[in-house]
Amino acid sequence: MTPLDWVRHRGIVLESAHGPIPSLAEQVAGEPIHGSWWGHRAGHEIYAAIESARECPDVVALRLVNGKVTLVHRRLWPALVRVADAFPPERLAAIRDEHTPSGAHRATATPFPAWVPKDVLAEANGLDLQAAWEQLPLCLRPDPNGKP
Repeated sequence: MTPLDWVRHRGIVLESAHGPIPSLAEQVAGEPIHGSWWGHRAGHEIYAAIESARECPDVVALRLVNGKVTLVHRRLWPALVRVADAFPPERLAAIRDEHTPSGAHRATATPFPAWVPKDVLAEANGLDLQAAWEQLPLCLRPDPNGKP
């Protein structure tokens, strides 16, 4: 399974951070990563997988899970849009890294829902709220007090 297929299969993953859901970096490495993935022997493969996922039009990068970069596959966008009111807006902003002319990286953000295609908005509107929550990982679901 390619890294992009893995992201599609999982639906929502962390890019490289440790957390309550799997990370793409550790999936590519095939093991837990201690410290920065840049120093891991699979660092080049991890970088390529992250770049591929970030460039895929069916994947959006958000700071959704614990404020960490989270990759969300398009198949779960309607569910996420349906429950969006439960999250702070900054956690739903689409983030991109851009290369500046000097070679530096600059992060940009597209606020929610500006990044969401119209067909996804329409599908989200027709989705039952409970069904939407059930599609998302447990770590995103509200606790008994109603907070994700």
